[in-house]
Amino acid sequence: MSNAILFCAAAGFEAARQLNGPGEGLQGARLHGHSFRAEVRAALSAGWGGFVGGEAEVLQQRLQEAVTPLDYAHLNNVIANPTDGALAQWIEGALSMRELQRVHLWSGPAAGATWTAGQSMKAWRRYRFESAHRLPHVSAGHQCGRMHGHGFEVMFSVDAGAGDMLHRAWNPVHHQLHLACLNDIKGLENPTSEMLCQWIWQRLISDVPSLTAVTVFETASCGSVFDGQRYRIWKDLSFDSATRLQQAPDAARRGVHGHTYTLRVGLSAPLHAVMGWTVDYGDVKTLFSPVFAQLDHHPLHEGGSAGDRVSLLHWIHAQVATRLPALDSLELFDTPGTGALMSGLILGSDPEKQKSGSDPKTRK
Repeated sequence: MSNAILFCAAAGFEAARQLNGPGEGLQGARLHGHSFRAEVRAALSAGWGGFVGGEAEVLQQRLQEAVTPLDYAHLNNVIANPTDGALAQWIEGALSMRELQRVHLWSGPAAGATWTAGQSMKAWRRYRFESAHRLPHVSAGHQCGRMHGHGFEVMFSVDAGAGDMLHRAWNPVHHQLHLACLNDIKGLENPTSEMLCQWIWQRLISDVPSLTAVTVFETASCGSVFDGQRYRIWKDLSFDSATRLQQAPDAARRGVHGHTYTLRVGLSAPLHAVMGWTVDYGDVKTLFSPVFAQLDHHPLHEGGSAGDRVSLLHWIHAQVATRLPALDSLELFDTPGTGALMSGLILGSDPEKQKSGSDPKTRK
């Protein structure tokens, strides 16, 4: 299976608007403002924008130029009804790039819209609840077997215009989960993040038929996604390293410099019949540890590497693919919002592991 590479960039803008469509309510109809953020992904060829390693920076510059007319603007003077979806569509048009794959718009920390090439516009909403839980099947003495708690966050993707329907359907579910012990709720006796995604999906899908994904953030660095059929998890890892971009046109980037990198490891597999998870977060961290040791506090440009994001992604993939057979994506960011991702990675080399998930060990 070929590995797809996408480059990522982000840019923000401050703007005011009034919303006049159905379901916007009195608050939306009043003039108000947001700190908006646009995140884009594009399938760019190596060296796009001038040199290998500079693709994401040039994409970020293009995005910043595209949103400049929106910065400190009254958006109704630009778009008749500047909803989140209309803004995402406007940014896609302003960029006018055939390579563009996605525009993800934040109108705040809990709401936004996503335009994806070849798909319908989606709205997303994010909510928080505080709960306790324990995982009853982990090995004796493991910390997740003890009663503990999280500030869970859950994000929903629905058709544009279904936000009010989602909010009404979510309210009673939120009251059931908030300030509760999840193990005491029927169907959540083994409340892994995957089981929680599925449980929430089952309670909302009849009232919100356009629901396409439920994402549970167990912590800031790990979580799970369920789309009605497929389970995915991710685990974020960070490392502090030096690099240099040999083909850069400027001396600063040709010279040794450094970043705090964030790597998001994405995996997909059916639920383990007993453990109720796809792949153990703890296994991901443990199996990645030898690779992490070669990255953290090291010069990434030595040993023949070009030191750019794509070279690093290919190197990381080669190191971890056989250790993590459920691996389906790698995302690498050297600054917030600016980076590259590799998808289409599942090897399928071990059908039994794909069928049953990881062995029962740990969960952090």
